[in-house]
Amino acid sequence: MGRSRRALFLTTLICVVSASGCLRPPPRPSGGLASAGDGFGKATPPSLEKMTEIDAWAAAAQMSPGINIGNTLENTTTWETGWGNPPITKGYVESLARLGFKTVRLPVAWDTYAEDGRIQPDKLRRVSEVVNWITGAGMFCVLNIHWDGGWIDSGAKDKFPTTYATFSPEAEKKFRSYWEQIATFFAGKNEKLVFEGLNEETNFTNAGSTQKAYATLTRVNQLFIDTVRKAGGNNTKRLLIVVGYSTDITKTCSAGYQLPKDTIPGRLFISVHYYTPYQFCGLTEDADWGKMMKTWGSDDDVKQLDKLFDMMKDFCTRNDIPAFLGEFGVVASKEPASRVRWMSAVANASISRKLVPVLWDTGGEISRHDPYAATPDLLQTLKSLAR
Repeated sequence: MGRSRRALFLTTLICVVSASGCLRPPPRPSGGLASAGDGFGKATPPSLEKMTEIDAWAAAAQMSPGINIGNTLENTTTWETGWGNPPITKGYVESLARLGFKTVRLPVAWDTYAEDGRIQPDKLRRVSEVVNWITGAGMFCVLNIHWDGGWIDSGAKDKFPTTYATFSPEAEKKFRSYWEQIATFFAGKNEKLVFEGLNEETNFTNAGSTQKAYATLTRVNQLFIDTVRKAGGNNTKRLLIVVGYSTDITKTCSAGYQLPKDTIPGRLFISVHYYTPYQFCGLTEDADWGKMMKTWGSDDDVKQLDKLFDMMKDFCTRNDIPAFLGEFGVVASKEPASRVRWMSAVANASISRKLVPVLWDTGGEISRHDPYAATPDLLQTLKSLAR
């Protein structure tokens, strides 16, 4: 989520739903595949797996519905457990597959715990373990660089003076280095592992103008594609997700947004998020900019949703690229019937338009503790999905 909005939303979800140094990446061995000792310390990269070539549209038909493992590996206080969740278990991951999820989005904070720009072996080992659990259960895994303190597009000039909302040369070095390291380490994973360049930090409000901000995002998305493709191995044909402007449907579908280019056709998704109307999805009390909504489902509510999803479908058709709805969710305090209506409407609007809906969950919809029970609201939503 966007940081100003994300701060409020994460707080609500937690409470209610539950000088940079050397930035050179580890060396790449010939062929782009790393092996034990190739700069990753005691972290052993996954073995080379057979890659089934699949284009993004075909994959989209196999990836719905999806769910996030949120407030966990992207934590910036104490990795994995700092926001109140227990460590991810194989049993929990397998419970997601049993519920019918086909995709798991795995948000990760890399920079917070890196040392002199290098991702540490224990982090690579842990992420690899969870990735293997997800793909081993037959699901797609979407791995990203998440908010991670906001260094990519930060509004905190005092904290990130050299990367302040501009994607400065320092931020570019970091971004390229991390994706070189991530892509090289995971180069052997097959088509079930999908990379997503970044999260919502794409406003670049200090770029000088709206036009320059949009152009900056295009440059970031292009750098992501080029870096992953050059990492070799299965990355040369891997499915990748580039990010819409602020992951907002309207802003992404505007004339100012330009997609990057890939070396291989048909392997890209465009990522957007959906928390509309936020007065229903996120507010638990009135704000100075809007009145909290307790319920959802009027004719006007549905018309708003259909208008936005039709807009996204038109963008996808014109640009021949499917959309990855990487986050949608609503706080637990709203009327249960309205929560089910909204989640079902978003998921079905996505599936009917060939978008991939991925629920944002921080442990509120599905317990992180055995037996990993899902809420009645989520179970009703899953039953409503068009198959």
